Amino acid sequence: MAENKLVIDARGDACPIPVVKTLKALGALEGAGTVETIVDNRTAVENLTRMGENKGCTVTPDQTADKEWHVSFVADKAVEVAGSEAESATCDVPAGPRRVAVQVVSDSMGIGDVGLGKKLLKGFIYSLTQLDELPATMLFYNSGAHVTCEGSASLDDLRNLSDAGVEILTCGTCLEHYGIADKLAVGEVTNMYVIAQKLTGASVVVRP
Repeated sequence: MAENKLVIDARGDACPIPVVKTLKALGALEGAGTVETIVDNRTAVENLTRMGENKGCTVTPDQTADKEWHVSFVADKAVEVAGSEAESATCDVPAGPRRVAVQVVSDSMGIGDVGLGKKLLKGFIYSLTQLDELPATMLFYNSGAHVTCEGSASLDDLRNLSDAGVEILTCGTCLEHYGIADKLAVGEVTNMYVIAQKLTGASVVVRP
Protein backbone atom coordinates (compact mmCIF):
# COMPACT_ATOMS: atom_id res chain seq x y z
CA MET A 1 0.00 0.00 0.00
CA ALA A 2 1.35 3.45 -0.90
CA GLU A 3 2.70 5.52 1.96
CA ASN A 4 0.26 8.15 3.23
CA LYS A 5 2.54 11.17 2.98
CA LEU A 6 2.02 14.90 2.46
CA VAL A 7 4.77 17.41 1.76
CA ILE A 8 4.29 21.06 2.76
CA ASP A 9 6.56 23.81 1.47
CA ALA A 10 6.47 26.62 4.04
CA ARG A 11 9.67 28.36 3.01
CA GLY A 12 9.23 32.10 3.17
CA ASP A 13 6.16 31.83 5.39
CA ALA A 14 6.09 33.93 8.53
CA CYS A 15 5.16 32.49 11.91
CA PRO A 16 2.66 30.91 12.57
CA ILE A 17 1.85 29.94 8.95
CA PRO A 18 4.15 26.86 8.90
CA VAL A 19 2.38 25.58 12.03
CA VAL A 20 -1.05 26.29 10.51
CA LYS A 21 -0.23 24.50 7.24
CA THR A 22 1.21 21.50 9.08
CA LEU A 23 -1.75 21.18 11.43
CA LYS A 24 -4.12 21.16 8.47
CA ALA A 25 -2.01 18.53 6.71
CA LEU A 26 -1.91 16.32 9.81
CA GLY A 27 -5.69 16.55 10.07
CA ALA A 28 -6.01 15.63 6.39
CA LEU A 29 -4.09 12.37 6.80
CA GLU A 30 -7.21 10.65 8.19
CA GLY A 31 -5.08 7.92 9.71
CA ALA A 32 -1.46 6.94 10.13
CA GLY A 33 0.98 8.70 7.86
CA THR A 34 3.70 11.27 7.47
CA VAL A 35 3.78 15.01 6.92
CA GLU A 36 7.03 16.63 5.86
CA THR A 37 7.22 20.40 6.21
CA ILE A 38 10.01 22.39 4.59
CA VAL A 39 10.97 25.64 6.34
CA ASP A 40 13.81 28.14 6.16
CA ASN A 41 14.35 29.25 9.76
CA ARG A 42 15.11 27.63 13.09
CA THR A 43 12.25 29.36 14.91
CA ALA A 44 9.78 27.55 12.66
CA VAL A 45 11.58 24.25 13.36
CA GLU A 46 11.27 24.77 17.11
CA ASN A 47 7.58 25.69 16.94
CA LEU A 48 6.78 22.82 14.58
CA THR A 49 8.59 20.36 16.82
CA ARG A 50 6.68 21.55 19.87
CA MET A 51 3.35 21.34 18.07
CA GLY A 52 4.07 17.86 16.63
CA GLU A 53 5.12 16.42 19.96
CA ASN A 54 1.98 17.84 21.57
CA LYS A 55 -0.02 16.01 18.91
CA GLY A 56 1.71 12.71 19.70
CA CYS A 57 3.79 12.58 16.53
CA THR A 58 7.37 11.46 16.17
CA VAL A 59 9.11 14.61 14.96
CA THR A 60 12.45 14.53 13.15
CA PRO A 61 14.00 17.79 11.92
CA ASP A 62 16.70 17.47 9.28
CA GLN A 63 18.75 20.44 8.14
CA THR A 64 19.45 19.91 4.45
CA ALA A 65 21.03 23.28 3.60
CA ASP A 66 22.22 26.46 5.25
CA LYS A 67 18.67 27.81 5.54
CA GLU A 68 16.51 24.78 4.85
CA TRP A 69 15.03 22.23 7.23
CA HIS A 70 12.77 19.26 6.44
CA VAL A 71 10.66 18.53 9.52
CA SER A 72 9.08 15.06 9.42
CA PHE A 73 5.96 14.24 11.45
CA VAL A 74 5.14 10.55 11.72
CA ALA A 75 1.69 9.74 13.08
CA ASP A 76 0.82 6.13 13.93
CA LYS A 77 -2.87 6.98 14.03
CA ALA A 78 -5.23 9.76 13.00
CA VAL A 79 -4.32 13.16 14.45
CA GLU A 80 -7.28 15.05 15.83
CA VAL A 81 -7.29 18.67 14.72
CA ALA A 82 -10.29 20.73 15.75
CA GLY A 83 -11.90 22.90 13.11
CA SER A 84 -10.67 26.19 14.55
CA GLU A 85 -7.38 24.88 15.91
CA ALA A 86 -5.27 25.62 12.85
CA GLU A 87 -6.69 29.11 12.43
CA SER A 88 -5.96 29.96 16.08
CA ALA A 89 -2.44 28.50 16.11
CA THR A 90 0.28 30.64 17.57
CA CYS A 91 4.03 30.31 17.83
CA ASP A 92 6.73 31.48 20.14
CA VAL A 93 9.37 33.75 18.71
CA PRO A 94 12.43 33.76 20.95
CA ALA A 95 13.46 37.17 22.09
CA GLY A 96 16.85 38.30 20.98
CA PRO A 97 19.37 39.56 23.45
CA ARG A 98 18.62 42.93 24.96
CA ARG A 99 20.82 45.81 23.87
CA VAL A 100 21.02 48.33 26.67
CA ALA A 101 22.40 51.79 25.90
CA VAL A 102 23.41 54.09 28.76
CA GLN A 103 23.46 57.79 27.90
CA VAL A 104 25.57 59.97 30.19
CA VAL A 105 24.69 63.55 29.36
CA SER A 106 26.33 65.24 32.34
CA ASP A 107 29.30 64.78 34.64
CA SER A 108 26.84 64.93 37.54
CA MET A 109 23.88 62.65 38.26
CA GLY A 110 20.51 64.09 39.16
CA ILE A 111 19.36 67.63 39.92
CA GLY A 112 20.58 69.51 42.98
CA ASP A 113 23.98 69.57 44.62
CA VAL A 114 26.66 69.12 41.93
CA GLY A 115 29.20 67.61 44.29
CA LEU A 116 26.68 65.02 45.40
CA GLY A 117 25.74 64.43 41.77
CA LYS A 118 29.35 63.62 40.86
CA LYS A 119 29.52 61.07 43.69
CA LEU A 120 26.23 59.54 42.55
CA LEU A 121 27.43 59.20 38.97
CA LYS A 122 30.67 57.57 40.09
CA GLY A 123 28.63 55.12 42.17
CA PHE A 124 26.29 54.43 39.25
CA ILE A 125 29.12 53.62 36.84
CA TYR A 126 30.78 51.37 39.42
CA SER A 127 27.44 49.61 39.96
CA LEU A 128 27.27 48.85 36.24
CA THR A 129 30.46 46.80 36.58
CA GLN A 130 28.72 44.59 39.14
CA LEU A 131 25.66 43.74 37.06
CA ASP A 132 25.15 40.29 35.56
CA GLU A 133 23.94 41.92 32.34
CA LEU A 134 26.24 44.68 31.16
CA PRO A 135 25.07 47.42 28.82
CA ALA A 136 26.03 47.09 25.17
CA THR A 137 26.96 50.75 24.77
CA MET A 138 27.65 53.80 26.90
CA LEU A 139 27.29 57.17 25.20
CA PHE A 140 28.87 60.30 26.69
CA TYR A 141 27.95 63.74 25.44
CA ASN A 142 27.58 67.35 26.54
CA SER A 143 29.38 67.68 29.90
CA GLY A 144 29.22 63.88 30.18
CA ALA A 145 32.27 63.94 27.89
CA HIS A 146 34.38 64.85 30.92
CA VAL A 147 33.66 61.44 32.46
CA THR A 148 35.77 59.58 29.86
CA CYS A 149 38.70 61.99 30.07
CA GLU A 150 41.82 62.31 32.18
CA GLY A 151 41.05 63.21 35.77
CA SER A 152 37.68 61.43 35.83
CA ALA A 153 37.02 59.45 38.99
CA SER A 154 35.33 56.75 36.88
CA LEU A 155 38.17 55.84 34.53
CA ASP A 156 39.06 52.54 36.20
CA ASP A 157 35.43 51.40 36.16
CA LEU A 158 34.99 52.48 32.54
CA ARG A 159 38.14 50.61 31.54
CA ASN A 160 36.82 47.51 33.28
CA LEU A 161 33.55 47.87 31.38
CA SER A 162 35.41 48.36 28.10
CA ASP A 163 37.54 45.28 28.76
CA ALA A 164 34.32 43.34 29.37
CA GLY A 165 33.01 44.29 25.91
CA VAL A 166 30.99 47.43 26.65
CA GLU A 167 31.27 50.00 23.86
CA ILE A 168 32.38 53.38 25.28
CA LEU A 169 31.67 56.27 22.89
CA THR A 170 32.18 60.00 23.49
CA CYS A 171 30.84 62.81 21.32
CA GLY A 172 33.68 64.43 19.37
CA THR A 173 31.89 67.78 19.05
CA CYS A 174 31.51 67.86 22.83
CA LEU A 175 35.19 67.07 23.41
CA GLU A 176 36.13 69.92 21.06
CA HIS A 177 33.65 72.30 22.70
CA TYR A 178 35.13 71.76 26.15
CA GLY A 179 38.72 71.78 24.84
CA ILE A 180 39.42 68.26 26.07
CA ALA A 181 39.77 66.35 22.79
CA ASP A 182 43.36 65.42 23.70
CA LYS A 183 42.32 64.22 27.16
CA LEU A 184 40.15 61.25 26.15
CA ALA A 185 41.36 58.33 28.28
CA VAL A 186 38.93 55.48 27.54
CA GLY A 187 36.77 54.43 24.60
CA GLU A 188 36.46 56.05 21.20
CA VAL A 189 35.33 59.35 19.71
CA THR A 190 31.98 59.28 17.91
CA ASN A 191 29.51 61.61 16.21
CA MET A 192 25.83 62.40 16.52
CA TYR A 193 24.83 60.11 13.65
CA VAL A 194 26.31 57.11 15.47
CA ILE A 195 24.77 58.25 18.75
CA ALA A 196 21.37 58.41 17.04
CA GLN A 197 21.92 54.91 15.60
CA LYS A 198 22.87 53.46 18.98
CA LEU A 199 19.91 55.01 20.79
CA THR A 200 17.29 54.06 18.19
CA GLY A 201 18.71 50.54 17.88
CA ALA A 202 18.76 49.88 21.62
CA SER A 203 16.23 47.65 23.37
CA VAL A 204 16.47 49.81 26.50
CA VAL A 205 17.91 53.29 26.98
CA VAL A 206 19.04 54.22 30.50
CA ARG A 207 19.80 57.80 31.48
CA PRO A 208 21.21 58.21 35.00
